[in-house]
Amino acid sequence: MNSSAPGQRRLTLTEWLILFVAILGFAFDTYELLMLPLIARPALAELLRVDPATASGNAAILKWTGYMLWGSAVSGGVFGLIGGWLTDRFGRKRVLVWSIFLYALSPLAAAFCKSAEALLVLRCTTFIGVCVEFVAAVAWLAELFPNPQQREKVLGFTQAFSSFGGLMVAGAYYLAVTYGQHWPAIHSGHAPWRYTLISGLVPAIPLMFLLPLLPESPAWKERRAAGTLKRPSIAQLFQPAFRRTTIATAILFACAYGAAFGAIQMTPQIVPGLAPGLPELAKLRKQVEVAQQKGEDAKEMKKRIAELSKEQGQIISNVQTHQEIGGLVGRFALAWLAIVVAGRKALLRVFQIPGLILIPLVFLFPATNNLELFKWGIAIAGFFTIAQFSFWGNYLPRVYPVYLRGTGESFAANVGGRMIGTSGAFLTTNLALIMPGASNSTKLAYAAAAVAFLVYAIGFITSFWLPEPKPEEPAE
Repeated sequence: MNSSAPGQRRLTLTEWLILFVAILGFAFDTYELLMLPLIARPALAELLRVDPATASGNAAILKWTGYMLWGSAVSGGVFGLIGGWLTDRFGRKRVLVWSIFLYALSPLAAAFCKSAEALLVLRCTTFIGVCVEFVAAVAWLAELFPNPQQREKVLGFTQAFSSFGGLMVAGAYYLAVTYGQHWPAIHSGHAPWRYTLISGLVPAIPLMFLLPLLPESPAWKERRAAGTLKRPSIAQLFQPAFRRTTIATAILFACAYGAAFGAIQMTPQIVPGLAPGLPELAKLRKQVEVAQQKGEDAKEMKKRIAELSKEQGQIISNVQTHQEIGGLVGRFALAWLAIVVAGRKALLRVFQIPGLILIPLVFLFPATNNLELFKWGIAIAGFFTIAQFSFWGNYLPRVYPVYLRGTGESFAANVGGRMIGTSGAFLTTNLALIMPGASNSTKLAYAAAAVAFLVYAIGFITSFWLPEPKPEEPAE
């Protein structure tokens, strides 16, 4: 950040603090979003009172997982779009503060829910907070660092830390699975998914003290004070000057989210089919059910079920960690390439073309028969897919003016990404019900491969219509 390039200067203490807050905010955006794929299966099994090893139980869990992923994303998209308009109307920092508190407090409440419906509602409010926070944070950072080269570095590298959120939530889930039985009981139990949700409160604590110390966007504040800040509106996004940009970015954002939600985030539900203890676990559950019907003692079998469930949770966490490391490396690779690759379309295709070929193959082959190979395959999938989210944080501030920046970013991210793109989860979970395959996890893997290929192909074709931002001169 202390480059000697023309127009750049050393960062002040306040600017370093801004970077720290941005890193923390982006990391916990991902933390909150990736929490659901980890906890969905055990949480829904408990709340719906179904056995995930049975066909009917698995179908119920897949159905509700689709509701959770798509329903929360649609609500987040609608309110996120409103949040983008509020960001342009009332300021970046004010909206940023309230969005962070919303997505931190909602998981805490969700940890104590007793029904799938309550969990769905609280996942919706969590998603709303995350959707608004991303837009407000990107606009805020872009305007606090107006020098083009410095802004590319700030946006690229702070967003790269988003993938640490995935690593942290995988670690939190691992700790909850491994040590949760020693923690205070919630509703007379020690369910790891509840403790994982509680951990979502963590970001609110430091941010509550730091954000009041930081400045509002100078560009927005100066225009507001001078009375020259135009009133934003969604309709302006479809005026001739912005129409092509609005439509192309919305479709491309939808494709990136489609790959993430429709394929990569299905990993925690695919992995149990590859875990070595699954057949024994299913057999033991049936034996326990029979024993209970006969009034026999099933204590030892229940103990073994708990041990196998713990091992499965650890395996899922391990695979998730590989995925997040791949995504983290991908984000840092994009942050570096954003500085050295001049064309934005060329930069995007560095990740699109390999992803189009490799990601469907990962879900067609290792995801169906080889756990060790799948770990590395999902890391590759994370590398090419997750990096694209950082791309949009760098691209969008360059194609919309200050008065329309939050609204434009929000339309692409929330309408395109969250409302349309996340329907990939709904598509995959329903497609899995009619896919061939010897097991539920194999059917889900095949469905994920099909959806990944579809959205990557659409994204690659749409990239030819993506406008190149106008060249910028370094700020003096």
